[in-house]
Amino acid sequence: MSKNIVGRHFDLSDSIRNHISDSIDELDKYNLNIISTSTIISGDNKNKEGVLLELVINLKDKNTIVITQRDKDVYAASDTAMNRAQKALRRYADKVKDHKVMSFKDMGVDAEAVLDLEPEEVEIVPMDLELHKPLDFDEAIEALKAEKKRQFIVFNDYDGLMRVMYKRADGKFGLY
Repeated sequence: MSKNIVGRHFDLSDSIRNHISDSIDELDKYNLNIISTSTIISGDNKNKEGVLLELVINLKDKNTIVITQRDKDVYAASDTAMNRAQKALRRYADKVKDHKVMSFKDMGVDAEAVLDLEPEEVEIVPMDLELHKPLDFDEAIEALKAEKKRQFIVFNDYDGLMRVMYKRADGKFGLY
């Protein structure tokens, strides 16, 4: 992992560099293959007091975490930024760890393909078409007034097209 620690309008001492470098080394505990880190410490502007610390962490697979922290003390800013970086890396590590792609090879011999089902195992359930009939415009408006749902699919009798009628936030009705 490459570390880049730069001071912009700010003189970096060796103790500040070592403190930030040691804090960055602690980020390896999440095993996320950190490619590089870049820390930019900007000094006082004319209108603002304190320092601005920007931490950019480049991970493998084109993932980047950017943390910006402003504080009056450099050490406080770096500690807060590192805590935020650890939290972000922990969330990302949990996300990566929980995301498992399973294939039929991973499932083993017990896995059955859908096409291998016997015809007698498939059950067909009839539906009541009266519940799913297309609505005309007047029925859709009445249904929108009566219910809290935001949109309905409406059959356009004249053109033969499926249209969507919805209730807008101002109480009027819109039509796609």
